Amino acid sequence: MPVHFINNHDIFVDRFGSGAPVLAIHGLGGSSNFWWPLHTALPEALEITAPDMPSAGRSANDPALSISSLTSDMLALMDALGLEQAHLLGHSMGTIICQHMAVSAPERVLSLALLGPLAEPPVPARPNIAGRAELARTQGMQPISDAIIGAALAEKTKTEKPVTTAFVREMVAAQDPEGYALSCIALAESQAADVSGLSCPTVLITGEEDKVAPPPNVEALGTSFGSVVSPIVLKDCGHWTLPEQPQTTISHLKSFYGV
Repeated sequence: MPVHFINNHDIFVDRFGSGAPVLAIHGLGGSSNFWWPLHTALPEALEITAPDMPSAGRSANDPALSISSLTSDMLALMDALGLEQAHLLGHSMGTIICQHMAVSAPERVLSLALLGPLAEPPVPARPNIAGRAELARTQGMQPISDAIIGAALAEKTKTEKPVTTAFVREMVAAQDPEGYALSCIALAESQAADVSGLSCPTVLITGEEDKVAPPPNVEALGTSFGSVVSPIVLKDCGHWTLPEQPQTTISHLKSFYGV
């Protein structure tokens, strides 16, 4: 069943593959479609569970959305699907949720693979993120989607990968404006999890042109884990890691998962 009633709202879930469980959590403006490149590229040794987060994609809006509620929703989804443990794979805002899940329930997290990762938005960025909520509510998603492909993709992606650019633009443009606004507010108000006590295997992957998770910031994030994690930096890549550099990203994930 692709839709599950979790914590009083519907969550759409895409599942594919078989084997070791991986829970894949997309970022702001994304959906389960973000993980589509994994459908045919990862071996059958992994089962990918990719939900549309509440207030995103095909899932219902949650007026009380927060990082705390999303963390609770994802743990409850694991319960509903019978996943006692899972590898957590996240992108952008999804990496914050992954970190909070790992801190809240470390016994349930087999590993962390974080793409375009951040602990929390930097203070100067928070008003801009919150401002996008008002823009979505008043003008809809089109100006936001156009701004994102202009600022969040690598230059080579924009000039040489028109299909990838269109994919990201359409994924963002298709969001429900109110759901996107709720997600913006949740991200703007998010706080970092204390990951210093975590011991699960962790990999951080970011783009050399990622303005949301620039390499120096990801390097600093890596030092906050229980054992220091050095980031992998992808050439000619912005913030939309997997769609921009699918082959390279998947190669690193295969190596990390040992498949």
